[in-house]
Amino acid sequence: MADFYLAPGTAAAELAGVSGAEGLLAWAEGVAAAAPPERVYRRREGRVTLRFAMAGRSYFLKLHRGVGWREICKNLVQLRLPVVSASNEYRAVTALRQLGVDTLTVTAYARRGCNPARRHSLLVTEDLAATVSLEDYCAAWARRPPPPRERLLLVHKLADSARRMHAAGINHRDFYLCHFHLDPASLREGAPRCYLIDLHRAQLRRATPLRWRIKDLAGLYFSALDCGLGRRDLLRFMRCYSVGGLAQALGPDRDMWLQVARRAVQLYRRSHGLRPPGSWVPDALRG
Repeated sequence: MADFYLAPGTAAAELAGVSGAEGLLAWAEGVAAAAPPERVYRRREGRVTLRFAMAGRSYFLKLHRGVGWREICKNLVQLRLPVVSASNEYRAVTALRQLGVDTLTVTAYARRGCNPARRHSLLVTEDLAATVSLEDYCAAWARRPPPPRERLLLVHKLADSARRMHAAGINHRDFYLCHFHLDPASLREGAPRCYLIDLHRAQLRRATPLRWRIKDLAGLYFSALDCGLGRRDLLRFMRCYSVGGLAQALGPDRDMWLQVARRAVQLYRRSHGLRPPGSWVPDALRG
């Protein structure tokens, strides 16, 4: 089994003569072989991620060469779904773009092989130039709070992205601030573009199970606990995420949000060895 995709237009002009999945995979192997060490970002479990230039623009290539049955079995024993190809990320990115969630732009995709242990695949995406991860952007917020409007825009943006994603049956599994990349210029314009990346472990279903919604939301909250968030920030996020607003969040969804807060604190204690600063759960959820 083989399938492939090439983006129309000039972005994929250099690949226009490549024939099918086989040709794309051969081309990707050549790009990976020629990549200098400083351009290689990750090399593990049969997967390499690197940055390269094409037609004067910067791109990222994820090349999967098969993880082997040993790695697949190890993941299954640990009750983790193994990542065996770029197909999952390609499907997740395509779905999120259709939902209006800022994410990667795919230039090329290819997959070959039925055997999950030896399946070869690739994903080429445009480099998110001039963006910064929210983890870095918000790192100093506790000491130097941003303007209230800026904080409000970002809280609403993240809540809206999470709501759209979960409502469509998608959960990220690594839903942290570091996997949102912000275009600072768009924030100054009042319409923030915040791109969700690293979707290779995402799961796509008809509906997102509650436990996976809680896991995603708790991961995001955990990664933001040192950002000086206040009670109003948390309530604004909850109001935007819950379809029925605060009435839904503090009513039928109350137990879910309590579980999100408790799990986030558990993650923080496990990671840092101490309780997070500030108020980690709105008073409206207590009692």
